[in-house]
Order: sequence, then structure tokens, then C-alpha cells
Amino acid sequence: MTQDPGIDSLIRQRIRGLRVAKGWSLDALAARCYLSPSSLSRIETGHRRIALDQLVPIARALGTTLDQLVESADDGDVVIRPQRDDVHDRTIWTLTRDRGSHGVTVAKMRITGPVRPLGAEGLGVHPGRDWFTVLSGTARLQLGERTILVETGEAAEFSTMVPHAIGPHGGPVEILIILDHDGERSHLRPGS
Repeated sequence: MTQDPGIDSLIRQRIRGLRVAKGWSLDALAARCYLSPSSLSRIETGHRRIALDQLVPIARALGTTLDQLVESADDGDVVIRPQRDDVHDRTIWTLTRDRGSHGVTVAKMRITGPVRPLGAEGLGVHPGRDWFTVLSGTARLQLGERTILVETGEAAEFSTMVPHAIGPHGGPVEILIILDHDGERSHLRPGS
């Protein structure tokens, strides 16, 4: 069985990089993945072929997955060029390349209008949690019966099973928001 030399080299670099980042010696990692330190050294330096039955315990010991350890490094264009999306009183820039591909969506929002209900019967509710930080201005978080003001530089995290809405207080507000799939659907694609 032949291995792609580029991927092979990348895997070796990742193993060594993760080991060094954890502050572990070859002996420490070898003990955690039940390999001899010399075998692990030869794997890292390219003097030994990497076998699948070795990669699984190495990945587990390093606190990563086999998929992450062997994934392609195809990240030629790492710059995200967000598209502006104006929806009612909000301007949204989605900052993740593939919406929700890693379980979360990151977006920048500029909100100019008052807190408005997300659902037809009042404030929005959906499974999960929302998190946002205020980049500029003051956000007015309506969380059930409570009104919470979140200032520039502050963040809020809350259960989204509580009826909620986010709006500006005393002028436009810009926030950076991290949403799970249900939050992304509710906040970035209302009505879907």
C-alpha cells in the first residue's frame, strides 16, 4: 500500500506539533499510545511507515480524531469574503465559509431597528444556546420578561428555550454572534 508523500508528511508534522504543544516528550506520548519511544520517533521523522493501527491510538492520546489527523491541508484560500445581507433592520455578514459545517455559524450583525419579535406569537424560541459579543454600541437582549443591556466588549450566553430577541439600545449595535444550526435558521434565515 502506497501513501501520498504530502499527506504522510503532514500527518507526521501534526503528530509532532500536537505533542510539542502539549509539552510532552516522545516518552510521554509513547506511553499514552502504547508504542515504544523509538517507534514514535521514527514515525515523526519519516523513518517508519505510518500504519492505521498506530494512528488511532496516537490520535486518541493527542486528544484529536483520526479524521482531523489525516484531513487534507487544502486551505489555499483561507480568507472569507462575507456577503452583505440586508434583512429588515439588520445587516448580516456570515463569517463562516460553509454555513454550519462545523456545527456552528459565526456572523456579524448590525442592528438598527428596535427589538422585534422573531416568531409570529412574540419572542423567538428554538433549541440550543446563543452566544454573542458586542463590538460597538449597546445591545438590548429581551430574555423572557427580562431586559438586559449588553455593552461594548461584553458578551452574553443564554438558553434559547427562553423566549428572546436582540436589538439596539440608544442607537445602532454591532455584534458578533455564534449560532448552532437552530439558531442560524432562526436568526439568519427568519421564516424558514
